[in-house]
Amino acid sequence: MATSKNDKRRVLLVEPNYRNKYPPLGLMKLATYHRNRGDEVSFFKGDLRDLIVKQYVNEAIRRFHQIDEIVDWWRLTITIFNYIKYGRKKDFDDILKNTCFGAAIGNWLKNYRKICKTGCYDNFIKWDRICVTTLFTFHWKITAETIALCKQLIKDPSELFVGGIMASVIPEEVEQETGIRPIVGLLDKPGILDPEDATIIDELIPDYSILEEIDYVYPENNAYYAYTTRGCIRKCSFCAVPRLEPRFKNYIPLRDNLNQIDVLYGKRQHLLLLDNNVLASKKFPDIIREIREAGFIPGAKYLEPNYLKIAIEKMKDGINVPAYQRLAHHLLIKFFNRLKKNSLIIEKVKHSSICFVPERIPSSKELIDLYNDISELYERYTRKIAKLRYVDFNQGIDARLIDEKKMALLASIPIRPLRIAFDSMDYAEIYEKAIRLAHKHGIKHLSNYLLFNFDEKPVELYQRLRLNVELCEELHLPIYSFPMRYTPIWDRNGMHHTRNYIGLYWNKKFIRAIQCILNATKGKIGRKLDFFEAAFGKNEEEYFQILYMPEAYIMQRNKSRDLGLTDAWLNIWNNLDNDELNAVIPIIKENNFSNLKDLGFRNPKIKILLDHYMLSNEQIQKEGIELKRMTYDFGMIAKLSSGSRSLPLSSLGK
Repeated sequence: MATSKNDKRRVLLVEPNYRNKYPPLGLMKLATYHRNRGDEVSFFKGDLRDLIVKQYVNEAIRRFHQIDEIVDWWRLTITIFNYIKYGRKKDFDDILKNTCFGAAIGNWLKNYRKICKTGCYDNFIKWDRICVTTLFTFHWKITAETIALCKQLIKDPSELFVGGIMASVIPEEVEQETGIRPIVGLLDKPGILDPEDATIIDELIPDYSILEEIDYVYPENNAYYAYTTRGCIRKCSFCAVPRLEPRFKNYIPLRDNLNQIDVLYGKRQHLLLLDNNVLASKKFPDIIREIREAGFIPGAKYLEPNYLKIAIEKMKDGINVPAYQRLAHHLLIKFFNRLKKNSLIIEKVKHSSICFVPERIPSSKELIDLYNDISELYERYTRKIAKLRYVDFNQGIDARLIDEKKMALLASIPIRPLRIAFDSMDYAEIYEKAIRLAHKHGIKHLSNYLLFNFDEKPVELYQRLRLNVELCEELHLPIYSFPMRYTPIWDRNGMHHTRNYIGLYWNKKFIRAIQCILNATKGKIGRKLDFFEAAFGKNEEEYFQILYMPEAYIMQRNKSRDLGLTDAWLNIWNNLDNDELNAVIPIIKENNFSNLKDLGFRNPKIKILLDHYMLSNEQIQKEGIELKRMTYDFGMIAKLSSGSRSLPLSSLGK
């Protein structure tokens, strides 16, 4: 449905409720686009049903004030929300005990509860346009559910737009599932959303204010988000970039964009660049020059601006008032909590009580009046600490393109960390050369992505991790490794809809074992050799022992070792002959021990061995002792009676 630029629309921007590290840059640019057109823009991330309930809560409170103006209904926001969403009688009674108009209030409450329960929403809650972003294909289920709910909230189905990574990678599947033909690729042409509009949305300054509208906090939340190039010269089969950004764009100016962000939203501490292969740009020296001119030089420091003052000014100008109300409220609560022991200061604040009701966000007028009273106190008692600024080429750089000149340029900016992909042992020599060059040029913080579960053998993950740790030891450098499990962007068996894909040389048990180790190390592998060997083994043989080890023994490595359970398991494992191994290995690799009794094993060694895999973390202490005794009993018999095994453990996984 075409609209003129003078038509003001209610626009909802939605990111599905998956966890992710970085804000949706596409939606941030869409917010700028729609605000420039005069539209009313809202951003939401979370359970979309909560957004619907919140709309009805606001409508309910408006009506309740008309019925009974004595009650401060905003103080009951959470209770009203819980009743409309869940329909609990206790919440219903707690609301009505505050008013003498129980019948009228109760009827409205039941009405709103019925609407939200049945999904037959009133027209006032619906939007003129909804734009939904998508991320990885394995977020299929939650994304499809979000789009389905958005279809109930749009006035005109043709005004529901879906874009982003998943939408671009598998557009036919998205359309088949949702009935919505998605936008493929970037918003880099005029007229994509509104035919008469010549704006190129991808070139707009992102609207950072929308991030204040939601409860979700992105881990990387104080940075400029930008590109200096687009696309990649490589065509790696595991990568979605060739589909998302098929043309390599050599250079995107940076400095003016950062200056505009400073003016519109306040300075940011770090610079997060999302380029997919920045070293491939012939303009790389110019990119580094712009980064330095923007203030990102080694030792550069950042002093946080007065974001409360910025929020107040934006509210005065009528710019995204709901977002800046939330930001101002949040900053004031933090401020008063820091000063709550200083009663003299609190007494000076005439309206401070409005800031201590978390469920009620004060009006913009109340916040502006309050700031006028406390602005000097806020400036005086808000700590201002200069912090170092860093540049992060977040997608990593291509070791194959690194040379002396480019490394010297990288060393001329405060890059932290320098991320280098190390996806295969085929690139070990190139990767090591890049690390040594970084060390030579004084870069002190390095990181790498290690793809696994693709077409490499499991032993190669150990080899790459060990090479990193050995380089750390030799060069006295912190190099943090981040193993990243490969999930296909498309698979004929539909495995791209989940995270259940198993690579050619991998199996469910090995994948789960790596996940258990990474859970213990919080997803990254540090610089200490003893730490690495404790996690992954002192050699390849120990590495495969850990991969085959029962899950509870991996998760509680120290306890299972101290109780003797690890040695007990290994004792009987080492006494299995080749035939016995051939019987149990397929079961272990499948990592499903729920139906072992149905398999009818008569061999006592195999039965006892598999009992170790059935122990949960909670059972180690109590039931593990008896299992250890039984293991050693059968282990002694096995030493006298079993045949010899010719295959070492590590060979079973290679």
